[in-house]
Amino acid sequence: MTSVKTRVLVIDDEPQILRALRINLSVRGYEVHTAASGAEALRMAADHKPDVVVLDLGLPDMTGIEVLAGLRGWLSAPVIVLSARSDSADKVEALDAGADDYVTKPFGMDEFLARLRAAVRRGATAAETDEPVIETSSFTVDLAAKKVTKGGVEVHLTPTEWGMLEMLVRHRGKLVGREELLKEVWGPAYAKETHYLRVYLAQLRRKLEDDPSHPVHLLTEAGMGYRFQQ
Repeated sequence: MTSVKTRVLVIDDEPQILRALRINLSVRGYEVHTAASGAEALRMAADHKPDVVVLDLGLPDMTGIEVLAGLRGWLSAPVIVLSARSDSADKVEALDAGADDYVTKPFGMDEFLARLRAAVRRGATAAETDEPVIETSSFTVDLAAKKVTKGGVEVHLTPTEWGMLEMLVRHRGKLVGREELLKEVWGPAYAKETHYLRVYLAQLRRKLEDDPSHPVHLLTEAGMGYRFQQ
């Protein structure tokens, strides 16, 4: 057994499934953390930075898809979705939202464990930059909670402003092309509307930079795109 255990976060509101998975995974040398609600899951993920996530779609406080969105803002670890729903539309929605695999309940433990091992192998190359809270000298971005604070006070961002900031922060230190940013935040139909980017970046700088006319975190790479610098 390796000295560093693979961390698994299991999110399900059925106590018997949590217990069964905790026992089966622990005995095989995994470090297991469990959560019975979406809010608890997002807190646990930020605290323990799992190597793989097992997520039930039917949670009491938010949908599994909403939890996926909260995780995918900052966590690149593979996510296996568990669901009693076998409808292909549910599978497509989960996979489109960022899930890596989909297991329908009831499931055989052997097959589940094989899928988990495959997910762990894929996730072994996941980004080392998984960090839910990014601090700069001017402001702090919490990717899991989807909020920004400046001087200890939360800054209100529109959904579009947040989408743009989130994408830049997720790729921090790297150039994000204009078309890539437009397609991700606005959709494929807006790939040429570069004036949108100028307008929204100016708004973000006004809200977040100490000196918006001399930005140090939200940078423009002339003719190419934008970069977030810590």
